[in-house]
Amino acid sequence: MAIKSARIEFEGSQGDMLAARLDSPNGVVRGYALFAHCFTCSKDVFAASRIASALAAHGIATLRFDFTGLGASEGEFANTNFSSNVADLIAAANWLRENHGAPELLIGHSLGGAAVLAAAGDIAELKAVATIGAPADADHVVHNFQASLDTIESDGEATVSLAGREFTIKKQFLDDVRGASLKDRISALKPALIVFHAPLDQTVGIENASAIFSAARHPKSFVSLDGADHLLSRRQDAVFVADVLAGWANRFLPTVERPKPAPAGVVRVRETHQGKFQQDVLVDDHHLLADEPSSVGGDGTGPSPYDYLSIALGTCTSMTLRMYADFKKLQLGRVTVDVSHGKVHADDCKDCGEGKTGKIDRFERTISVEGEISPELRGKLEEIAGKCPVHRTLEAEAAVVTKVVE
Repeated sequence: MAIKSARIEFEGSQGDMLAARLDSPNGVVRGYALFAHCFTCSKDVFAASRIASALAAHGIATLRFDFTGLGASEGEFANTNFSSNVADLIAAANWLRENHGAPELLIGHSLGGAAVLAAAGDIAELKAVATIGAPADADHVVHNFQASLDTIESDGEATVSLAGREFTIKKQFLDDVRGASLKDRISALKPALIVFHAPLDQTVGIENASAIFSAARHPKSFVSLDGADHLLSRRQDAVFVADVLAGWANRFLPTVERPKPAPAGVVRVRETHQGKFQQDVLVDDHHLLADEPSSVGGDGTGPSPYDYLSIALGTCTSMTLRMYADFKKLQLGRVTVDVSHGKVHADDCKDCGEGKTGKIDRFERTISVEGEISPELRGKLEEIAGKCPVHRTLEAEAAVVTKVVE
């Protein structure tokens, strides 16, 4: 399924505007998820973007955002702490609820995993929670700046280097994470839980996964990320988590009912109410989408109406040529038909035939055949293409009879 990604912003817990991205399916949205990134990371870290894309491809729209003072969000990181991160997460959930739909899935990576465990009880609509390399308690993050603890305690703050960047850590941050116990929150967790963790994680040890899993009630699952590092920096590890998470979440989110087939001999087109122009196209048991490109206000989730006209001409042409070749027992290579459409003035179209005036629709059809073909066969194929039923329909007069019913 194709996806779309939109930049948004919302007000965080401290009044700053937080930068976010909502990755959505181009079709029907089955549910909404919220992703919390790792300590000092951003919403655009590869693991976050890959997981959000995979969920969107499964029909789950996913909001990922930068916590206050990180990435493209406003605010001062030095004035934040674990509690403010949890509050930012709840603010993101509120924004989703008010503008699209309440999150039913929470995903947290590293300290973001601890944040989702802390916030889960405050989001009533949740059905599932996932942690990736998460600590069992928020104060685990302190080991990242262990060498500066004495300075922070004595001076009230210190500048520390994390992942090659400098951050100011204040004593209030230490006091906050030390007082943030997650055990009771985990044991009270009602949504389903899945715990992803690498056995050789050098940042957050595997014992943290054991503690989270043991404290949680069923239904709960554990997935070992053999060979992965803490940040899922190898593409194959991030892809694995994304695919497993998407499959697991399917058990807890509502399924999308396929539209009922149209009656025999009828092509039914129906608004999806997903975007301005998107349409369901139902033909027997086939389900297609139609849309307009973004340049004219659509979302580009499917072919446009004129694209479908070109599709009809191209497919009919190819089928007609194959039927002719089979009937004549010709060894005809694979046929490809390119069709383009445009509106031109009849006076400017020398190959459009006589008797046409004003603006007309011009379909240009290019037929290519794999392998060599003789000049005689080339001319014959051009002649047969002109006998394609859709070609004849487009060039003949047609009638459209319309009625409106309740």
